Amino acid sequence: MTTGMTILTDVSLIVCIVQRGRADRLVQAAQDAGAHGATVFFARGAGMKERMGFLGVAVDSEKEVIQVVCGSDEVTRVTERMYHAGQLDTPGMGFLYVMPLEKAATYVPSEVIERYGRKR
Repeated sequence: MTTGMTILTDVSLIVCIVQRGRADRLVQAAQDAGAHGATVFFARGAGMKERMGFLGVAVDSEKEVIQVVCGSDEVTRVTERMYHAGQLDTPGMGFLYVMPLEKAATYVPSEVIERYGRKR
């Protein structure tokens, strides 16, 4: 059985770091905006607020990191939905950034490639 590798060149990586327990609503918002999926993992971060803990001792803060790969034409729509769902306009709620990807590879079934090709 031969599998094909499809190289994607017009894609971006959206990364959003939020307080633990808040990732699910951002993933749902991304999917509602057209993203096909997301990767979520836990991280530990420290910022100004955490450094001002009890008696000035640093306090570690648990975070969730959300990564979404999507077409560059979808980035604005997906980031706006994630931003609002995560209430990132509120101090301390999180941070979102986008990086263009030079190249990504995955398997895409031929019928999806044909369907996508016809829409262009």
